[in-house]
Amino acid sequence: MQQEQASETAPQLTLHQAQAEVDSSIQALGGYWPPLANLARLFEECGELARAVNQAHGAKLVKQGEAPADAREELGDVLYVLLVLANSLDIDAAAALDAILKKVRDRAAGPIQTHQGEH
Repeated sequence: MQQEQASETAPQLTLHQAQAEVDSSIQALGGYWPPLANLARLFEECGELARAVNQAHGAKLVKQGEAPADAREELGDVLYVLLVLANSLDIDAAAALDAILKKVRDRAAGPIQTHQGEH
């Protein structure tokens, strides 16, 4: 997996810290939108990320005079809005991630699947 290093002066945030920082920024901007509006924002940002990935790795051509989409920036937008949605639903994102990681680890440690394509 390719990773870009964060600035050496920028401390790494835990997921809890990031969720709290997102909350502070949303409060400073006037508060949360309703959860369905936040979900719509998330899908919009996912579409922008898809465009960036498609431009870099797929068939989508960058239009003349258009700057290529920045996948790193778009992924950041997706993560930000995902934490906005988690906050608006009062979900601890770190606990949700821990639960799914445990589920995946348990699945990976289980018996080997014999059917092709089964996950």
